[in-house]
Amino acid sequence: MAGLLSALFGGNKSEKDVKKINPLVGKINSFFDEYQPLSNDELRNKTIIFRDRIKEYLKEIDDQIELQKIEAEKLDSADISGRDAIYRHIDDMRKDRDKKLEEVLLEILPEAFAVVKETARRFKDNSELESTATELDKEFALTKKYIRIEGDKAIYQNKWIAGGTEITWNMLHYDVQLIGGIVLHQGKIAEMATGEGKTLVSTLPAYLNALAGHGVHIVTVNDYLARRDSEWNGTLFEWLGLTVDCIDKHQPNSEERRKAYSKDIIYGTNNEFGFDYLRDNMVHTPEEMVQGKHHFAMVDEVDSVLIDDARTPLIISGPIPRGDQQEFDQLKPRVEKIVEAQKRVTSQFLIEAKKKIGEGNDDPKDGGLALFRSHRGLPKNSALIKYLSEPGMKVKLQKVENHYLSEQEKNMPFVDEELFFVIDEKNNQVQLTDKGIALITK
Repeated sequence: MAGLLSALFGGNKSEKDVKKINPLVGKINSFFDEYQPLSNDELRNKTIIFRDRIKEYLKEIDDQIELQKIEAEKLDSADISGRDAIYRHIDDMRKDRDKKLEEVLLEILPEAFAVVKETARRFKDNSELESTATELDKEFALTKKYIRIEGDKAIYQNKWIAGGTEITWNMLHYDVQLIGGIVLHQGKIAEMATGEGKTLVSTLPAYLNALAGHGVHIVTVNDYLARRDSEWNGTLFEWLGLTVDCIDKHQPNSEERRKAYSKDIIYGTNNEFGFDYLRDNMVHTPEEMVQGKHHFAMVDEVDSVLIDDARTPLIISGPIPRGDQQEFDQLKPRVEKIVEAQKRVTSQFLIEAKKKIGEGNDDPKDGGLALFRSHRGLPKNSALIKYLSEPGMKVKLQKVENHYLSEQEKNMPFVDEELFFVIDEKNNQVQLTDKGIALITK
């Protein structure tokens, strides 16, 4: 087992991570043993119990969000600033809600994973599973031959078609797959070789996160895998009261695809998910959107999807004439003007710094200031870089920088007032000064 874990997660860091996860694995298996005597109805009912627990855990913050929405609606439609302030507060509250949702899902994780494992065991050990029929069972039975309704009972067979081939469910989660499921729920990458049960691993975090009711996206590299996996695992999810679909089965912008996104677990290819997202950002009304809240996603073959395929960006052309090129042509002359002005002023500061520091005047308010201004304005200036490579020059620059960064940087406006813009290399930012804004806006 240790060799398999090492091969799966590799390295000392991974081994430490696995040690932290092991107590959760023990809890999962403990609940798994506890659930085996339950009836089929009792096991299926766990989904409703979990959802109620999540709802109760979030009730307080959900009520607060609704109250804020009501307050916003009470305001006069002309009070834009008042409404904006409330909706900004609602956005912050939703972020807090997401954190609380993570807390309750982690609390439920051992029980939820155990429910999926026990469901897999029952399908593996029985050719048919009988339970009280729900409305969802009756709906499934209309289109799925392996589900039938007899009186008030729903009967699920353990054989069905997946990817055009009949399969018999014969899989049960081992500890290594429980660990993989926990890793995926944590938002990390689990590397597994072919045949080590990647498809089975995905059932665990998919079920857990679908309990929140916001939809789980499972991203695959091609439409065959998307369709096959949705059919392969779908029966387990459906037996537990969840809905499943594959967006690749439906045309873009269609009502069928919009309905697919409303399911609890949604399979699809990276391109289809990506283009749906882009199209949703081009609609005129919210009703035209197909995707809902982005809640939880798992990516199969993540190196291929996020690295290889990412080299070809997803682009949808809009109706704007010449697009970004038009804006580039408008701004280019202004940018060239301010850059040339900056080059001239920073060169003058560098000449001044060389002269004064050469005379022994590296005072932070004189020669040192000139050097600091030259660096703030164009830190990649080749002449400046060459000068700073001389012995002791970087130390002098650091001394001046520390002087002006002290006292909450209250003296920095004095440093920057002679520049047109300031380059912050650490944060990869450029900030226009008042002098720079005046230059390019006339």
